[in-house]
Amino acid sequence: MNANALIAVMVILPIASALFLNLLHKKDRTIKILAIITAIVIPIIPLLTPYGSHFFGGYVPLAQNATLAQGLPSLITGTQLFQFHPGIMYVFTSAQQLMVFVLGLITFFAIFTFLNETKRPSGVYAFLMFMGTASVSAILLSDDIFNIFVFFEIAALAQVGIIVASGIKNNYETALKYTLLGNIAGPLLLLGIVILLGVTGNVNVTDMVFTFKQGYVDPNSPVILMSMALIAFGWLYASGLPPFHTIKSAVYSKALPHGAALLQAFSVFTLVAIGIIILRLFSYNPFTNIAIIGISVIAMILGITMAIVQTDYKRILGYLAVGELGYIGIGLGLGTAFGITAGLFQAVNEAIITSFLFIGFGTVLYKTRTSNTRKLGGMMYVNPKVALLVLLAGLAMAGVPPLNAFQSKLMLIQAAIQSGLPELGIIMILLSIVTFMTFMKAFYTIYMRPKPKELEILDNKIPRSTVISMVALLIICVILGLFPQIATNSLQTLAAGLV
Repeated sequence: MNANALIAVMVILPIASALFLNLLHKKDRTIKILAIITAIVIPIIPLLTPYGSHFFGGYVPLAQNATLAQGLPSLITGTQLFQFHPGIMYVFTSAQQLMVFVLGLITFFAIFTFLNETKRPSGVYAFLMFMGTASVSAILLSDDIFNIFVFFEIAALAQVGIIVASGIKNNYETALKYTLLGNIAGPLLLLGIVILLGVTGNVNVTDMVFTFKQGYVDPNSPVILMSMALIAFGWLYASGLPPFHTIKSAVYSKALPHGAALLQAFSVFTLVAIGIIILRLFSYNPFTNIAIIGISVIAMILGITMAIVQTDYKRILGYLAVGELGYIGIGLGLGTAFGITAGLFQAVNEAIITSFLFIGFGTVLYKTRTSNTRKLGGMMYVNPKVALLVLLAGLAMAGVPPLNAFQSKLMLIQAAIQSGLPELGIIMILLSIVTFMTFMKAFYTIYMRPKPKELEILDNKIPRSTVISMVALLIICVILGLFPQIATNSLQTLAAGLV
């Protein structure tokens, strides 16, 4: 097998496994074995795959054409430049390796906890989780913007399916709302892609950037700006940034805890992947960075302020997760190599920590069958070890040292100061403090205040797989907090390339 063909396997394997699992009904043992084997292999593949590119259809982008390498762009003219190329290109660098690996790890923990918390595991539910993972992996790897759109739609459908399969009250209503909004955002995203295709004759991002740099197309033309606005709208929907923060939080709250952990990872890495595309295509216009920073600050403020007034801890986590996305956006919006590196590092940390929190707080739902904080209390005495793990996860989200988000948020503050925007640094510090206070309020309500008399705590024991997953995620948080260069060294090349 061609070494670069392993790049495609990162997408093909979970899709193939998902399709097979979907055919299995009432074969619990087979479902468990196949699902856990696939979940183990998914994070291993990116570690074995060499860096490089994989071309479907034998297509090589214009920017890699030998003629261009000789410095003769004038020989690429007319039909050759603007001819549509149907081939698809996947790019695999150290940054993609880290993000696909982390996505695979979260998928493993989600599958691991799902299989042990459910008496009769559903092959359909595993199908949805693996299809979502495959779709987001493809979005991270693809250099073809139409291919990104295709998997954008598949990921959205997988997320709706995960909500529907949860069986939580009012989940169908939330799934329908998310689908209806997707029916608006998806076509607008596609329209933006069609405009780019019409102007540049291509959907390959590298080719489109090349046509901008060589002056064949004016990147600041009104048509291109319209395309940017349409693509940005789809990006906001997929990631859960305003104005979609409310529905995204509802999506998390109507999924089972392991499903919510995976859904948040989908949001984080989709935000990063499409955000990078936006920077590559539209950073010629200074308004792009200003808009990204502006929407990110709004997301942080809205996410945290709305979390304060919630009485359902899943909605609290959902809004806090949306607020944390704003830190990632600020890093991308700063546009410096250091700022983008910090934003990408924050994305990795956010995916890990939020998964940690959703799985951790999921133990409360597992023991009480309620997520209403007004009905909870005294959970510290039920399982103090799990309570401690949840507390540490909350401290990690708030950026308390020596845990990983402290390093990425510190880098973001430094990047803001270096960019001449110390006000952003102050905002991030203040909102991190409010995040800490909001989390501690929820933690006290659920774990430390006296147990209400009407609260019934079930005798079912928290599965060992859930505790193992939480401990493993904590270890990752500590390692990245003490040795951030493990992640930042992998992300710096991509950040420098974007600048």
